[in-house]
Amino acid sequence: MERTWVWGLLLLAAAGLGGGDAERDCRVSSFRVKENFDKTRFSGIWYAMAKKDPEGLFLQDNIVARFTVDDGGSMSATAKGRVRLFNNWDVCADMVGSFMDTEDPAKFRMKYWGMASFLQKGNDDHWIVDTDYDTYALQYSCRQLNEDGTCADSYSFVFSRDPLGLPPEAQKVVRQRQEELCLGRKYRTIVHNGFCD
Repeated sequence: MERTWVWGLLLLAAAGLGGGDAERDCRVSSFRVKENFDKTRFSGIWYAMAKKDPEGLFLQDNIVARFTVDDGGSMSATAKGRVRLFNNWDVCADMVGSFMDTEDPAKFRMKYWGMASFLQKGNDDHWIVDTDYDTYALQYSCRQLNEDGTCADSYSFVFSRDPLGLPPEAQKVVRQRQEELCLGRKYRTIVHNGFCD
C-alpha cells in the first residue's frame, strides 16, 4: 500500500502536475544560458546522449562532435553521425559548423553544412545552456519564433564527455534545465552502436 502511494507521488511529479507549468516562461528570450562560458574549456570531443529533433534531415544517432578553438579565439565544430535516407538507406555523414560570437559568450550564430549535398545547411542560433565542461553540456537552438516569443522549431542536444552516458547528478541538472527550456520529455535517446566507427 505504501509503495503504491510513493509511486503515485512519483508519477504526479513526473507528469508535472505540481502546478509549475503555469508559472514557466516559455519565451525564448527568457531562457538562461551558461554564465561566463569558456569556449576553450568546452573544446574537445562530446558524445550526443539525447536530442530534441528539429524539422528536416539531421544526424540521427551515433553522433560525435568535436569543438575546436583556433589561435584567434574562433570556435568551429565537426560532427559525424548516422543519417537514414529514403527510409531505408543508412549512411554515416559528416557536418561542419563555424560559430560567430555575440554579446553573450554562451550564445553563438552557427553556420553549418553537410559534407554531402543531401544534408541540411543553415545559420542557426547555438546556445550553450549549461555545462560543467568535464561531464555534461546542454545545447539549444531555436530556428523559428512564434508571435508570442515561444519557439516554433527548435532542437537541442544533451552531450557527455563519456560515450557511456552521464552520471546521475549530471542527469538531474540536465533534466531541470530541459524543463526550463519547456522541452521536458521531448528528447529521444541517441544510441552509440559503432555504426560510424
